[in-house]
Amino acid sequence: MGGEKKFYTLDEVSKHCDRKDCWLVIDGKVYDVTKFLEDHPGGDEVLLSSTGKDATDDFEDVGHSTAARAMMDEYYVGDIDKAFISAKSTKYTPPKQPQYNPDKTSDFTIRLLQFLVPLLILGLAFVVRSYTKSPTA
Repeated sequence: MGGEKKFYTLDEVSKHCDRKDCWLVIDGKVYDVTKFLEDHPGGDEVLLSSTGKDATDDFEDVGHSTAARAMMDEYYVGDIDKAFISAKSTKYTPPKQPQYNPDKTSDFTIRLLQFLVPLLILGLAFVVRSYTKSPTA
């Protein structure tokens, strides 16, 4: 990587989005991963789905090894020109969703049943044992 750094806009990078020419943006750096598509352990679709945007979150969510991070230098082609990143490309945070409870049963009812059902089974086992026990002579 001798010489000056090459800077690309996100629009320039997003033009490289197919199997014959695939570029990714990770941590503000641009990588040409075209030669790596066939060798990627997660398959080429994973890489292709991350083109045309900042793929940093996609990359970090997977938890790549240090060996994988070291391989990135081989595919480095330049940096993203921060001056061309629009205000719209700020990090997206999804809205908070309420906890899903399909049957709408309250937590108290569930905890009460978790306590009472085992006691009921134990009591039933005791009753069955006492009725089936033969009298001692």
